[in-house]
Amino acid sequence: MAGVDLPREKRGEIAVTYIYGIGKPTAISVLRKANVDPNKRVKAWSDEETARVREIIERELKVEGDLRREISMNVKRLMDIGSYRGIRHRRGLPVRGQRTHTNARTRKGKTRGVMVKKKPVAAAPAAPAAAAAPKAGA
Repeated sequence: MAGVDLPREKRGEIAVTYIYGIGKPTAISVLRKANVDPNKRVKAWSDEETARVREIIERELKVEGDLRREISMNVKRLMDIGSYRGIRHRRGLPVRGQRTHTNARTRKGKTRGVMVKKKPVAAAPAAPAAAAAPKAGA
């Protein structure tokens, strides 16, 4: 259905949520419109029930590739017009007002530490040559 194989062992209302763009409330409404019991396992669906569910999803919902394309076009439009949200998307920062001083690792990525230069180590004072060499005449 919509390019996704539904898990056959799961209940209908859960299995339909495996399609991108369909959550639990939408899955329940789709099954209600198709007159399919939401508690019935997918493997127990008849061919007619499967066809009804597929037809409702294709007719009424934007799912999978079309939905992903629409979302990416919306984000691209925001970036092109230079809106605040578009700039945040472009920089890879949180878009919806979250703080960034701490706790934005998911959006910002792995930490990049600041390079700290070590102070140059002063050369140790050289030992006098007389002390270092053994005495020859003793």
